[in-house]
Amino acid sequence: MKKILLMCMGGFSTGLLVEKMRNAAKEKGVEVEINAISASVLDNVIANYDCLLIAPQISYMENEIAAKYPNEPYYVIQPKDYGRLNGEKVLTKALEICS
Repeated sequence: MKKILLMCMGGFSTGLLVEKMRNAAKEKGVEVEINAISASVLDNVIANYDCLLIAPQISYMENEIAAKYPNEPYYVIQPKDYGRLNGEKVLTKALEICS
């Protein structure tokens, strides 16, 4: 089972996207664990996940994350997919980078 972590500034705005991703995974028969967190707690939990998805509103943190966690697969969610809550597309991308 893949463990996917979504990160935004407060950890709240990604909640709806997490639910859409979980529903897409269920429809596809894919076992995943998907959670959302605030950027402030990333250091405490990142080791427990297979990949990190970064919300577009904090994409400015990408370079910092890449430098701090060079072996952690990550992806900045496209604003269009985030805004439309396209759980299926974001899940597909997450599974690609987690493998």
